[in-house]
Amino acid sequence: MSVADDEEPDLDLASFREELDYPLLTLFEEYGDGHLRWFVVGVVTSTLARFLAIVPPVILGLAIDAVFNNSKPYALPLLPQSWVPVTDDGQFLLSVGIMAGALVLSAVCNFARQSSLNLFSHRVKHEVRTATYQRMQRLDMSFFDDRQTGELMSILNNDTNRLELFLDNMMSSAIQLVVLVLGIGGFLFWLNAQLAVVTLFIIPIAAVFTRWFMRTVESQYSRIRATVGDLNTRLENNLAGIEVIKTAGTEEYEDERVRAASYEYFRQDWRALRLNFIYRPGMQLLTSVSFVATFVIGGIWVTTGTAPGPLTGTLQVGELVTFLLLTQRLVDPLTQMSQIVDRYEDAKASTRRILGLMEVPVTVTDAPDAVPLDSVDGRVEYDDVHFAYDDGEEVLHGIDIAADPGDTVGLVGPTGAGKSTVLKLLIRLYDVDTGAIRIDGHDIRELTLDSLRAHVGYVSQDTFLFDGTVRENIAYGTFDATDEEVEAAARKAEAHEFISALPAGYDTQVGERGVKLSGGQRQRVSIARTVLKDPEILVLDEATSDVDTETEMLIQRSLDRLAADRTTFIIAHRLSTVRNADQLVVVEDGEIVERGTHEALLDNDGLYANLWRVQAGELEELPREFVEDAQRRAAERPGDD
Repeated sequence: MSVADDEEPDLDLASFREELDYPLLTLFEEYGDGHLRWFVVGVVTSTLARFLAIVPPVILGLAIDAVFNNSKPYALPLLPQSWVPVTDDGQFLLSVGIMAGALVLSAVCNFARQSSLNLFSHRVKHEVRTATYQRMQRLDMSFFDDRQTGELMSILNNDTNRLELFLDNMMSSAIQLVVLVLGIGGFLFWLNAQLAVVTLFIIPIAAVFTRWFMRTVESQYSRIRATVGDLNTRLENNLAGIEVIKTAGTEEYEDERVRAASYEYFRQDWRALRLNFIYRPGMQLLTSVSFVATFVIGGIWVTTGTAPGPLTGTLQVGELVTFLLLTQRLVDPLTQMSQIVDRYEDAKASTRRILGLMEVPVTVTDAPDAVPLDSVDGRVEYDDVHFAYDDGEEVLHGIDIAADPGDTVGLVGPTGAGKSTVLKLLIRLYDVDTGAIRIDGHDIRELTLDSLRAHVGYVSQDTFLFDGTVRENIAYGTFDATDEEVEAAARKAEAHEFISALPAGYDTQVGERGVKLSGGQRQRVSIARTVLKDPEILVLDEATSDVDTETEMLIQRSLDRLAADRTTFIIAHRLSTVRNADQLVVVEDGEIVERGTHEALLDNDGLYANLWRVQAGELEELPREFVEDAQRRAAERPGDD
């Protein structure tokens, strides 16, 4: 799917799902082709298994007429007449042998069917899940800004599992049902076409009934899958925020919110079940009518010896027995149609969600002629940069910054001014709308993403550690680092001492999101990770926020070492941490309103000087206009700093 350069991509997943007319066929073509041999084996063995299942009733009816009653010759389709014994005993033994052979071969075919189709479905599920995750990782950050983790987890996990359930069992059942109906129908018409019409008159009625059910239940399953995503989101949010819930004493409030989300899922699921309660008994009624009609008309035909009504010809006892047995063979599969359709619509809704995600366009990608950034001196330029998020409201207006190699640039300003956005553009988490950002004269959009991000180190205030050991988290992204290099990086980050004091040292498990470490410890591990990466350009986004003064001193020492001889951009609310920067850039409402050194900006007596007064506790000296602007900004504050 392509998006024109001058268009804003629509990130509403539902819009992409609606464009998929045949989602299961599309998914099969894209992910099933490589495993087609297992699918073919499954289809062939399913066909054979169902064909063999109708052999015993056919042989039984033939034996009654040909062996026991001697009312017709012993003859079967596909069986050469020369193979048929002339004696009744021989024909009886042949019948027993054919039935036994059919039962054994049916068991073998069912084993092969289950094995091959299960292998096919599990491999397809594996490929779909990994491909979906790979695609998800490469989507623009703007996509994740508007998405809940629970919704994405529902697609990656629940929807792929629903797909597997259909591929595992219901696809096989559907194939077998088609084979059974065609096989039985064909044989019954061969045996007695007139009675076959009586027996099979329900098939077109069942087809119309099934079509109604599929159309009615399709939209319902889309709603079910959506409510599953909502429920997962609620549960994920509550588990992540369990500490806030406990400290706020809001367990009952959250109980009610989860109960409401769960009830909505129950309500939508119950609607689908009610449709099943209509469809399944309806199919049972149709098959029962077929059986009774066959038994009544066939029974009258056999007992009187005269064809009832408009029917003509004769009907043997064995033929009637075969009809009744084969009609019974249709009952269970036809009543299972509700489950097949149920799983099909469920899988189709899940597949729409999976493929809808795969259709979301990616705009932050390598240009066709992108070149790698090999060596970096470290000159960074922002040239008249404008940027807006997907809502269309511009948040950066004409940003101009020039940093020479080795310079330290401090970005300061009120919360919500757009400072973090400025630096996220440098590593292309987003792309500028107009203007350009250059490194050593290269427009970063003309560089490969991997090489750009390899030369830029990013330390965020929102430190994230992966579930694993301290060593693994430091070496994340520099996977070939030796233990000695990891330890050296930790020493430079002022982290070695506390790591050595942990129960297992560098092999200590940090827990999910690093919950077993304090905020300052997590921050120093994150800094050690960047030290090990050894980038030429460094971005520090409030790296000392939310820690105590002593920890801030340790982190600041490690950052000073890290920033030495590198081009460094620092966002800081604590102005003391950037007062020695080569250049301070003051951002307000997405614009640069001041720039210069600490002393020059204090002499200018503008926004920076007032921010300095706030941190120095000189609140009585603040101008009234500054306080009013602060109140306005607090009321209109955007989501990003």
